Amino acid sequence: MTSNDVVLALVVATALAFDFTNGFHDTGNAMATSIVTGALPPRVAVAVSAVLNLVGAFLSTAVAATIASGLVQSHDVTLTVVMAGLTGSILWNLTTWYFGIPSSSSHALIGGVVGATMAAAGTSAVKWHGLVSKVIVPAALSPVIAGTISAIGTFLVYRLTRDVAEGPRTRGFRTGQIGSACMVSLAHGTNDAQKTMGVITLALIANGTLSAGAKAPTWVITSCAVAIALGTYIGGWRVIRALGKGLVEIEPPQGMASESASAAVILSSTDFGYSLSTTHVATGSILGAGVGKKGAVVRWNIANRMVAAWLLTLPAAGLVGALAYWVADGIGGTAGVVVVFLILVLASLAFFVVSRHPAVTPENVNAAWTGSIVPPPPSDEVTL
Repeated sequence: MTSNDVVLALVVATALAFDFTNGFHDTGNAMATSIVTGALPPRVAVAVSAVLNLVGAFLSTAVAATIASGLVQSHDVTLTVVMAGLTGSILWNLTTWYFGIPSSSSHALIGGVVGATMAAAGTSAVKWHGLVSKVIVPAALSPVIAGTISAIGTFLVYRLTRDVAEGPRTRGFRTGQIGSACMVSLAHGTNDAQKTMGVITLALIANGTLSAGAKAPTWVITSCAVAIALGTYIGGWRVIRALGKGLVEIEPPQGMASESASAAVILSSTDFGYSLSTTHVATGSILGAGVGKKGAVVRWNIANRMVAAWLLTLPAAGLVGALAYWVADGIGGTAGVVVVFLILVLASLAFFVVSRHPAVTPENVNAAWTGSIVPPPPSDEVTL
C-alpha cells in the first residue's frame, strides 16, 4: 500500500465518522416532536429514523454532485485539504452537540472544506457563485419558508378541528405524526447523507482514482448510507431535548404540521441539488408551529442562541479546517495527515468522556424533559 493509499483510507474513514456524527447530531430534526408528543417511543423513533435515512440516501445524488464539484475547484483540492476540512467540521459538530445546540452539520462540513481549500490555494479556489446560490441563499430562506408553511398549517389544523374533542384530536394527530416524521427522516437521508458522498468523491478525484466531475460510486453511496443510519440509531438525545422542549411546547397537531413542512422543503431542495441544512428547516418549522397556534409560548432566547450558532458555523468550521491544513502541511506528507487524524481522534474521545457527566440517555430522556435546558427568564417567553 502506497502512502497515498494510506492517506486516502484515513480520509474515507474520517468522512464516514463525520457521517456518523451527522446522524446522531441530526436525529432530532426528524423525531424530536414525535417523541415529545408521545407519538412514538424514543427507541422506536430513532430506529425508524435510522432505516429511513438509509433508504433516503439511495434516492438521489444531486446534492453529492454539488459538494464534489460545485463549491471548490477540484484541481486545487488534495487529500490533505479534504482531511483538514473534515477535521474542522467534526470538531464543530462535537462542540455544538455537547452544548445541545442544533447547529448545521451540513454547513460545518462545507465550512471546513472551504476553509481548508482557501488555506491551501487561496480564495480563487472557491466557486463563490456556487457557494452563495447553493448554500448561503438556501440557508437564509429555508427556515423562513419552512416556518411560514408550518405556521399556516398549524393555524389551519386547529381551525379545521376546533369542533373535535381534545382526546380524539390528539390521538388522530399522534397517528398522523408517525407518517410525517417518517417523511422527514426519508428527506434527511436524501439530503444529508449525500454531503459525505460528495466529500469522499472529491477525495477520490483528488487522488486520481476518479476523473473530475465523476459521480459517487456505489460503494461510497452504500457506506455513507450505513454510517448515517448507525449514527441516527445511536440518537442525538441532547439535540432532541433542545428541539423538542426548548423552543416550543409542542402538541400533536403542531408536530404534524411542522414535520410536514420540513419534509416538503427538504425534498424540494434535494431535487434542485441544494445543500440544505435540515437543522435550519426543522427549527424554522417548530418555531412556525408555535407562531401558528394562538396562545403558544415560544422561547425566543433559545432560538436566538441557535441562530448565533448558525451564523458562526461556516466561519468557525472554516477556521478550524484552515488550522488543521496548516498543521498537516507544516509537518508534510503522510505524517502530517496522520498527526491531524490523531488529534481529531483524541479530541473526539475527550468530548465523549466529558459528555458523560451527566449523560442524557434514552432511558432518562423523558425525565430530563420534565426539567429544563436553561430555564428562560419570563421576559423571553412570548405568548402568541
